[in-house]
Amino acid sequence: MPNAPIRVLVVDDELLARERITDLLAHEPDVEILGTADNGNTAVEAIRAKRPDLVFLDVQMPGKTGLDVVRDVGPDAMPATIFVTAFDQYALRAFDLAALDYLVKPFDDERFEQAFRRARQLIDLREMGKLREQLLAILQQGSTERSDARPTTDATPYLERIAVEMRGKVRVVPVEQIDYITADGPYAELHTGERTHLIRETMHTLEERLDPRHFVRIHRSAIVRLQLVDTLLRGGGGDYEVQLKSGLRLPVSRSRREEVERRLGVMP
Repeated sequence: MPNAPIRVLVVDDELLARERITDLLAHEPDVEILGTADNGNTAVEAIRAKRPDLVFLDVQMPGKTGLDVVRDVGPDAMPATIFVTAFDQYALRAFDLAALDYLVKPFDDERFEQAFRRARQLIDLREMGKLREQLLAILQQGSTERSDARPTTDATPYLERIAVEMRGKVRVVPVEQIDYITADGPYAELHTGERTHLIRETMHTLEERLDPRHFVRIHRSAIVRLQLVDTLLRGGGGDYEVQLKSGLRLPVSRSRREEVERRLGVMP
């Protein structure tokens, strides 16, 4: 008798992320995609109504986060869950939990297949009790280490590593190697020496997650490492630039000029 298909729900506030997961699932045998959700409230309703076997659940969503979804549904009622996150400290905390898995954006096909295979084995073995115990442990940790869309500096440590995809593989870039960051549409470019790494993340989120002792946002499209700023240049018409020790110049927006001056110790 053939195995019943695994019924899957995909939850992510980014359309491209949802499409990527559903495309990868389309290549897996015995999978029924029940649908997608783009926010936490819809996810809770879908989990309760459709009762999926497996959920791909984004951690950082505006409003109700992935962990909020688990809290609302309840660990005892949650299906097998693969969390999806852009920040690797959440993943590092969970990789040691045999019954749970994380996908760190951007993830490659091989990493997806590994996570899905683990979830399939868990569901086939009906080891959901173990999974729920691990979900409960994650929630208990979340009371002191909240995974909000807008993390607070007291509750969540600053980023130490950022996962980036290079040539089909995921590489971890230490934050201490980043010289500056620039925006490129929906992406951010991490500049480390002569190399540039592309990630799908907002400048606002990166600004909140980087240690302000070392980084300052000088423009809506630029964040720089304070120690690498050599000169603050005043141009005509009230325009400002910072010149890094490498000689590179980046614009400073007028709305951020005073903050940049304060952070650099420039006397009024």
